[in-house]
Amino acid sequence: MADTILSIEGLTKVYSGGVKALDNVDLDIRKGEIFALLGPNGAGKTTLIGAVCGLVRPTAGTMHVFGHDLSRDWRSARARIGLVPQELSTDMFETVENAVAYSRGLFGHPPDKARIEDILSSLSLLDKRKSQIRELSGGMKRRVLIAKALAHEPDLLFLDEPTAGVDVELRKDMWEQISALRERGVTIILTTHYIEEAEEMADRVGIIRGGQILMVDEKAAMMKRLGRTEAVIKLAEPLSALPDVIAAFPIELQSDGTEIRFLGGDGTGAGREQVAALTKALIQSDIDYVGIDIHDSSLEDIFVSLVGREAA
Repeated sequence: MADTILSIEGLTKVYSGGVKALDNVDLDIRKGEIFALLGPNGAGKTTLIGAVCGLVRPTAGTMHVFGHDLSRDWRSARARIGLVPQELSTDMFETVENAVAYSRGLFGHPPDKARIEDILSSLSLLDKRKSQIRELSGGMKRRVLIAKALAHEPDLLFLDEPTAGVDVELRKDMWEQISALRERGVTIILTTHYIEEAEEMADRVGIIRGGQILMVDEKAAMMKRLGRTEAVIKLAEPLSALPDVIAAFPIELQSDGTEIRFLGGDGTGAGREQVAALTKALIQSDIDYVGIDIHDSSLEDIFVSLVGREAA
């Protein structure tokens, strides 16, 4: 098992007025992974990041990063953590290269023009290095935030909704950049409400709701455990009841007997095999059908089933 570089135990945050943003959160992050933290607005994602990055003071709990206790040795730990915040927060009249170089100096690193240019180049910002940040597009401004977070060469990088407000083409480009960071050994914790981002990139997924972690698992294991295959079979003639050989499948009659709905299997494709067996059984029972629609669960389906339809 990979080394744990971030260990959170019993983390709780209660704001004035009694609002509990985090409720006894336990979480371990492994070295070199991309971890996606999914949850609806107000679930506690940003508060959790803020607690680790020293922006939020926890009410209770412990956090250890790279072996450092954040309550006692925050400065040493924070020097190895990068944060790309959800909101654009930088001097809009500063040039790109100066903003990134300043972030490097904040953590005590000596000036390194070559390193800054390497970071800007990797994010397709090199030709914008003399531009003021206010002159950039929204997507480019978000890239500047990533460059600033990378300037002090962190080992752990938090990305809080990194592609919010970014068009689809640029979003995919940024996915490639994030994957490249992981290949360089950077551990990444990603919060997002774009479920496809987690499905595309994450090694493990955590789901948070109401300040509580509902589930943490390998993405493939989560899909296998909670994934399902759904099929709707349109019948040529309505049925009043299902023959016993058909009723043995996980199905039910719908739409006044004109449709059969199948829901079964798991995230491994076993459900589709069961649907194939079902169609053979229909034919053997002289039950004709005129159409079939099959859908395998996505990570978004699982997310919605856990946190509620309004969160999708």
